[in-house]
Amino acid sequence: MNLSQLIEPLEPSQIIGTPDLEITSVEYDSRKVQKGTLFVCIRGYQSDGHDFIEDARKKGAAAFLVEELPPGLSQMQTDAPAGQPSATLKDAVFIRVKDTRNALALTAAAWFGYPAKKLITIGLTGTKGKTSTAFMMKGILEEAGHKVGMIGTVGAYIGAEKIKIRNTTPESFELHSLFAQMVEKGCSHVIMEASSQGFKLQRTAGIQFDYGAFLNLSPDHISPSEHKDFSEYRDCKKQMFDQTTTAIVNIDGEHWQYVTANAKNPVTVSTRQPGDLTAESILPLWEPGLLGSSFTVHGLYEGNVTLNMPGEYNVSNALIAMAIAARLEIPFAKVRAALAKVSVKGRTQLIGEASFLSTFLIDYAHNALSIESLLSMLKSYRPGRLICLFGGGGNRDKQRRYDMGLAAGKYADFSIITTDNPRWEDPSQINAHIIEGLNVHHGSYQIIMDREEAIHFLMDHCQKDDIIALIGKGHEEYQEIKGVKYDFSEEKIIRDYAALKKEKADH
Repeated sequence: MNLSQLIEPLEPSQIIGTPDLEITSVEYDSRKVQKGTLFVCIRGYQSDGHDFIEDARKKGAAAFLVEELPPGLSQMQTDAPAGQPSATLKDAVFIRVKDTRNALALTAAAWFGYPAKKLITIGLTGTKGKTSTAFMMKGILEEAGHKVGMIGTVGAYIGAEKIKIRNTTPESFELHSLFAQMVEKGCSHVIMEASSQGFKLQRTAGIQFDYGAFLNLSPDHISPSEHKDFSEYRDCKKQMFDQTTTAIVNIDGEHWQYVTANAKNPVTVSTRQPGDLTAESILPLWEPGLLGSSFTVHGLYEGNVTLNMPGEYNVSNALIAMAIAARLEIPFAKVRAALAKVSVKGRTQLIGEASFLSTFLIDYAHNALSIESLLSMLKSYRPGRLICLFGGGGNRDKQRRYDMGLAAGKYADFSIITTDNPRWEDPSQINAHIIEGLNVHHGSYQIIMDREEAIHFLMDHCQKDDIIALIGKGHEEYQEIKGVKYDFSEEKIIRDYAALKKEKADH
């Protein structure tokens, strides 16, 4: 593609050289540069692409998108006479812009032929529930006969094909590459979890979402490597509604008025007050192989719904998906059929193979707020015992672990304290912080450091009327210990041990 076409969406402050040349690839990783590459210099947390300009030019980069001109093209020099560019740079084209992350997003869209414009784009933002809502939406669209793309925490999907990705919202170039693959393979819609980091780092810049949904907002992702404070976190979420055609808004929680102040064509949903789509008469459903809810909706749809996921917060998630479906004119019967069978890996995921022993579920809850939300919800089902198994992540805030123990001690009848992803920390020290919180409510617990052994222990000692929540790992299929990720799937462990116990019982 011609460089002049690629940079057409940009507003460069300076161009050095003639942009009338063919570009063979677009890269922001200097290791991938080849002859004819446009190299985009991104500033990251650990490195700065501007430091690799000379290296990229030696590999054949033809053009550079930069925020600052390199030595020799500005006032300094590199292996060249005073005021002259270095020999390796003098024939390259330099396009200077205010923000190369934004420029990468706009350039990537152009490189792939603006694939997002060929899809109905659905963005979901919120602190909790994005993954569950995305799967609900995917199920509804597929029930209605559409081939669907999805991008989020558990990976990217093109129909049934799963693709591993590094971030909930991938870097903009990967994002548009996925859109292009979806278009090529016949997808009509794409559902995206739009993370706060995705907005902060300009990964979604230039995308106009057909539908953008606000789920909820609470303090999270506040750290030196994420957001400096809650205000920044909230403002990043707010960006969604500067680039959304139709907004779907849950009006039950805090902060929705601020986050959606710029929302266009808002559609409201609620479980507590009148909205465009409202749920009433929410009742728990619990039987072998089912832990869910029934409810009645009014407004955009009218009638009864059975949801194959537990808790009022999942009803709220379902309302978001239903409101989008209503705007897409999907028949209510299709919506009901999809929600009755929806299952989300690692999100209140019931493991049916163990239902002859007890009710086992896996959930990604990994902070105090999400653990309290999960356990208080499960308590409402009135189990004989509510049991949870969890640990804490290493290299994380100590207060976070204490608060997780506090929540477990408040709601669980019994806790197994084990390992999560200890990373570089001593797991016993992590657990000591959890136990401090547990002791505030005199929570009953046992320590079993080997997580697989702990799961087997629960399966050997559970009772039929227990609800057992395995918390923290969710969809993850590894444990990270001292820089190494070891294969570890709670789902597989439960299913394998359940099969073994069944085989023994049959004999």
